[in-house]
Amino acid sequence: MSTAHREWIFSLAIAIICIALGFLDLAKTPSAPTGIHSRAKVIDTDNSHVRVHGIIKTEAQYLRIRLLNGPHKDQEFTIGNMLTGKMEMDEFYRTGDIILVEYDASDGIPQHGLARGHYRLNMQLALIALFAVLLILVAGVTGLKALLCFVFAAMVLWKLFFPLLLQGYPPIPTGLLIVTLLVSVITFSVGGLNRRGIATFSGSMMGVLLTCGLAVWFSNAFKLHGAVRPFAETLLYAGYYELNLTHIFIASVFIASSGAVMDLAMDIAASMDELKRSQPKIGLFEHIGAGLRVGRAVIGTMTTTLLLAYSSSHITMFMLFIAKGLPAANLLNAPFVAAEILNILVGSFGLITVAPFTALVSGLLYRFDIKKYWFAWRNKQSFFVFKKHPERKTNVALKTGKKADISF
Repeated sequence: MSTAHREWIFSLAIAIICIALGFLDLAKTPSAPTGIHSRAKVIDTDNSHVRVHGIIKTEAQYLRIRLLNGPHKDQEFTIGNMLTGKMEMDEFYRTGDIILVEYDASDGIPQHGLARGHYRLNMQLALIALFAVLLILVAGVTGLKALLCFVFAAMVLWKLFFPLLLQGYPPIPTGLLIVTLLVSVITFSVGGLNRRGIATFSGSMMGVLLTCGLAVWFSNAFKLHGAVRPFAETLLYAGYYELNLTHIFIASVFIASSGAVMDLAMDIAASMDELKRSQPKIGLFEHIGAGLRVGRAVIGTMTTTLLLAYSSSHITMFMLFIAKGLPAANLLNAPFVAAEILNILVGSFGLITVAPFTALVSGLLYRFDIKKYWFAWRNKQSFFVFKKHPERKTNVALKTGKKADISF
């Protein structure tokens, strides 16, 4: 079977697994009661009950809406929009807005409706479709495999990792198993079922394991707990008192950095693969040294990527500290800031070390031809003797007068 056929079969298996995960329900929690969902247009608003406190709005806003789809299309009725005073959660609507409505129906008449936010589902689907098309156009078959890996990672986290944590499974071992699964599928799908894929997988896992160990160590040293993450306390109030939030936080650190670690490992493994193809007789140490030079060129930008990705989600927090004129010591010592510092630096340790790990593994894999030694060992067990064919470059194996070509 050719390499292309193996990769297509591998991609088909990933697609089948993604479909199967869509029907999986490990959480086994009763679904919250829901009504009928529909897209609706706001045709009038009643703000007489809304209380305004500076920039904060509370109490109820009443909306007259017309349903745009569903079993009660074109019917009009009044719904409520409860304002809690939290700007990150509340939405205030105006006439003409298109919103998502959840409501009940009695005798064919819609009633008891609630606004569920501006309608964004169609634009989200359009964005996903644009992302998929662009990825396939630019990267071709590799882009298709990358898209399947993207869906696979999302389904594994949503359908396996999160439900397992809710059921009380230990976060750190479970997280490592999930990362191992994701790294293996992604690296072998994109990199191929070959030495390049093996080198990427091995280097990535070494970096992830180091990140995990450092996250455990420094979380204890920093005296951090998992409640620094958004909604962590709300999760406890929802009835999951036995969850170990600190270990969940540690798992989030090495899971968050695993993507960048894989990226860097794939860059180095692919570079060393191309180098070996162009210079088949390159020596072991020269080959490893070339991989390290590629790693040094990439590490600087990748660590900055982690800094920008993590810190950008807390722009308003940093602006608040500056606006209040608080000293830098207060900012850096705050638990949620210390958690982000740990996230950035520990993830960067994984990135820095994955370069030599991958270069070393790649050099050894390309130095020792596994396929060659496998054939030699297998045929040695069968008492074959290898000799050079006088007219061809391939080796031949002789046994009791019979000849067979053996390709190395």
